[in-house]
Amino acid sequence: MSRRALFQRSPTTASPTGPRPGPPEPSFWTATPESLSAALACGLDGLSSAEAARRLGAYGANVDAAARTEGALRAVLRRFMEPLSLILLAAALVSIVTGDWIGGVIIAAILTLSVGLDTVQEGHALRAAEALRRSVALKAEVRRDGGFVTVPVDAVVPGDIIRVRAGDIVPADALIIEASAFTAAEAALTGEPYPVEKRPGSVTAASPAEASNALFRGAVAQTGEAVALVAATGATTVFGAAAASLAEAADSSPFQNDLRAFGLVVARLTMALVIAVLALRVTFGRPVLDSLLFAVALAVGLTPELLPMITTVTLARGALRMAKRKVIVKRLAAIHDLGAMTILCTDKTGTLTSAEIALARSLDAAGGEDSRPARLAAIAADLGGDRGSLDAALVRAEPGAAAGWRLASRRAFDYAKRTGSILAEGPEGAILIVKGAPEAVLAACASRRADGQVRPFSPAEREQALGRVQALAEAGLRSIAIASRVWTGPVGAVEPGDEADLVFEGFCAFADPPKATAAAAIARLAQAGVHVKILSGDDPVVVRRLAGLVGLKAEVTLSGPEVAALTDEALAVRVREVEAFGRLTPDQKVRVVRALKANGAVVGFLGDGINDAPGLRQADIGLSVEGATGVAQAAADMILLAPDLAVVADGVTEGRRTFANILKYVRMGASSNFGNMLSMPRPRWRCRSCRCCPPRSCSTT
Repeated sequence: MSRRALFQRSPTTASPTGPRPGPPEPSFWTATPESLSAALACGLDGLSSAEAARRLGAYGANVDAAARTEGALRAVLRRFMEPLSLILLAAALVSIVTGDWIGGVIIAAILTLSVGLDTVQEGHALRAAEALRRSVALKAEVRRDGGFVTVPVDAVVPGDIIRVRAGDIVPADALIIEASAFTAAEAALTGEPYPVEKRPGSVTAASPAEASNALFRGAVAQTGEAVALVAATGATTVFGAAAASLAEAADSSPFQNDLRAFGLVVARLTMALVIAVLALRVTFGRPVLDSLLFAVALAVGLTPELLPMITTVTLARGALRMAKRKVIVKRLAAIHDLGAMTILCTDKTGTLTSAEIALARSLDAAGGEDSRPARLAAIAADLGGDRGSLDAALVRAEPGAAAGWRLASRRAFDYAKRTGSILAEGPEGAILIVKGAPEAVLAACASRRADGQVRPFSPAEREQALGRVQALAEAGLRSIAIASRVWTGPVGAVEPGDEADLVFEGFCAFADPPKATAAAAIARLAQAGVHVKILSGDDPVVVRRLAGLVGLKAEVTLSGPEVAALTDEALAVRVREVEAFGRLTPDQKVRVVRALKANGAVVGFLGDGINDAPGLRQADIGLSVEGATGVAQAAADMILLAPDLAVVADGVTEGRRTFANILKYVRMGASSNFGNMLSMPRPRWRCRSCRCCPPRSCSTT
């Protein structure tokens, strides 16, 4: 895909009237709203309904590229074209031709029933997955005909002016025109669990992850409100390529490859048997036609005619057992593939972690554990917070902190100063509480609290405090600083100048904690011979810390730039010893999966974000969870309704149990069929009537 096409699709049809919108610059976030609107042939006051309808026809609906679907007839024909199915069809035909109508009809009926059951079972699973995907109907707020109206997300077009508020899902890639205390969670896109500040302005960033003035489709608004100009929709968004990968034909699964290989072995053995028996009998003077029929009859006896039926029924029963464990199996063969899995690649946010920010530590000015900073921060969050993820974590950690306190005044978080404050009245009198970025808060502090006493804050101590922030970051924790000041004078509105001569109280450090069951599930998978590797878009330091918490040895991590610098051959060597990968792009996740497969591993991939879709598609077995993005669910082979790694461990056991049952039939059927073949009586020639063979070979003379 060209750089130009990445951000704007060419119109599928010529616009009937009016100027055709031109494509924006490739990195649209480097443009100004005025230049971008000129490139899109629109204004900054929104579109008319007629113009929006015209653009919808020209650019198409704002939807993901649809996965390649298969009609019922094609699905049936594909199953009949498998080598084993072709052998059974040939066996049924030969049986009918040779006069064994009952045997031929039975073989054909068994094969037809097997194919039908397989097709129907997968159809039910696909419909269940589609119903799950459509369970939430998304809307978007756009400016049409001079006012904001609500429209379906798929009706948003390039040139629209959208308004996004806290809790909304960003419907398209857009350049911010106005923003008020706006933050967005881009975990589904980048793997970063913390909200990102977004505001208008010019940036020169080459990466979307660094574009602070742009909104990207699939992100979730956390706080505030933003108005933005839509630059790209559907498959032309920055992460649209992830959805577009679903339109490509998927590789055959390991189970399909194994079954096809077994069918080819049976076919070769059957052909060799027919040729050998035919040649041997003709050499001894037997009639060619009778010898051919006898050889074919032997071949039919060797064919495992019940294998397709046994396979389908066994997998279907396995799917039912998985459904009871809240797992939707979209592809029956995926049950076997899950059992054959040797490496599980998993995303971090939402799969190994709870995807819910939690307060990890509350530290005083000297770096010791102290609940006072968390208590003050919780008062500020409860009385005057913006209800973002960090404020919610503070309130959960100190649920009763605000009891007895009253909000007197509030100054909303200033993204330029990177601080926010409240004036609260309570048991300690009137107190100004300030929280925000450590650098900004520390710069406003003239003293610090130590051992309950307020003491001067020296430059050396200030540097030590900043060093603790860096140490916490290296441990995978995100920090905010807390400061306070006793309010003197009449209680009134808080002004920016009031945030001075503060007392530094300490830090609150946050983390995205691992799920309680993650470590035990990883241990179960390890006992089953499945190695877990973390593939994340988050910082490698954070990924390494998480790996240690869930029981993985991640002494060596590999970052996205390091992966990009390696050739495919070198990467195939490095992935053998690396357990954790950070700052990976979707394409780099695909490269890691391919490298693992090149080493002979059966690779599973567990993810829930848009950036996980290519990896889900490339893996031998793709696993997603309920609540994942529609793109991830469409790319997956199984959907876990209970997002727990323990379910994956149960699935591995179920897959191996299912395969063992199929293998039992193969062994039993092969031995019995060979026995039947060897015990088949030779034909009894009736020479007195047909005169077709030498007298010495006739059993009736």
